[in-house]
Amino acid sequence: MPELVWQKSSFSGDDASRDCMEIAPAPGGGPLLLRESDTPSTILRMPAFSLRALLDAARSGALDGAAAAVSRRSA
Repeated sequence: MPELVWQKSSFSGDDASRDCMEIAPAPGGGPLLLRESDTPSTILRMPAFSLRALLDAARSGALDGAAAAVSRRSA
């Protein structure tokens, strides 16, 4: 299996020790792969259109408060 080439978010800056989201194309043109740099073994696979919908929702504010709601449910 070819080694994945991860690209970090431009919002993370140049500090290599900073945690950030990373993305890589799946081998063979499959779904996109997402991970958080501080937990690189946990990888989320999603088609490009799903990532676009997630980013659009975040930009529109539709996800504002979502993390707080999840925290309240798990407490």
